[in-house]
Amino acid sequence: MATFVKINDWMNYAKEDVDTASDTFKLALTLDAPTAGTDATADNNGVIANISEITYTNYSDDLTVDRVLESVTSTQTGGTYKFDAGDVVITASGGAIPDFRYVVIYDDTVAGDPLVGYWDYGSTLSLADTETLTITFGASGIYTIA
Repeated sequence: MATFVKINDWMNYAKEDVDTASDTFKLALTLDAPTAGTDATADNNGVIANISEITYTNYSDDLTVDRVLESVTSTQTGGTYKFDAGDVVITASGGAIPDFRYVVIYDDTVAGDPLVGYWDYGSTLSLADTETLTITFGASGIYTIA
């Protein structure tokens, strides 16, 4: 199972610049390990420009708009905040999807496109034509803060 890594810079963006109810969140696939940044300030290390995305040739997903997460929610219950989205199925269609290791979520609305976090699959993945990868956020959502 892939391990989720929260980008430290994201916590600064989230409290100051982000509207999770209306911002657009996207997926990116990469071989580059994203930089987590520091805890102190949004130092712009954790932004989409600092990773090299794969080419999305032969890439398709079950989302309405290419790589835009659907059913994004943010809720707070009993002091626990949960950021979540609908699960995503990625399919190689018309050929293979190039190698990747990390599945990244970023905010496409905030200037600089800050990274929220990523899943590290531990080794390189590739999808042959017609193969799928399902990204399931589970009971904890993308992340929770207690």
